Amino acid sequence: MPFRIRPYRPEDEEWVLASEVDLQEHERAIHDPRLPQTRLPGLPHSRAYLAMLWDVLDSHDGVMLVAEDETGARRGLIAGSVVDEPWPMETRDSWHFAYVSDIYIEPAARGTGLAGALLDALAEHFRAIDPSLTRLRINVLAANAVARRAYEKTGFVPYEVMYERPLRPPADKE
Repeated sequence: MPFRIRPYRPEDEEWVLASEVDLQEHERAIHDPRLPQTRLPGLPHSRAYLAMLWDVLDSHDGVMLVAEDETGARRGLIAGSVVDEPWPMETRDSWHFAYVSDIYIEPAARGTGLAGALLDALAEHFRAIDPSLTRLRINVLAANAVARRAYEKTGFVPYEVMYERPLRPPADKE
């Protein structure tokens, strides 16, 4: 299935919101049941998240790209920005990097290579705007094995792994 990847346009707004809601609900569904649920419902929270995301993209050389199929139907999106957080224990190329904040593929387009194409397009964007960038990073929920495999297939390798342990029982179990 061929895709065309282009920059976000204002007429994408409602579709992007629906995509973010779907993504949030998916992450809520796969949240580790041994831990308290931390993911809030997609609505109304995705609206506030998108407002915050646009601020980050605007202030950190970010971009949102949208993928369309041959009929013009939107099938995926990716958003990312430049992170610049100096850290005295790491090299500059480790704390000055491109970051994928969002990637969404519609169910009908999953398994088509669209995630890889979007990641490549975003990487090309960052190579073009900042030659000093050498790394593209992405976070993924530990429970999202499908996404982890897709990212590894496109060249990502685990860098840091965060573990979580509750400090006290959830409120409903006290």
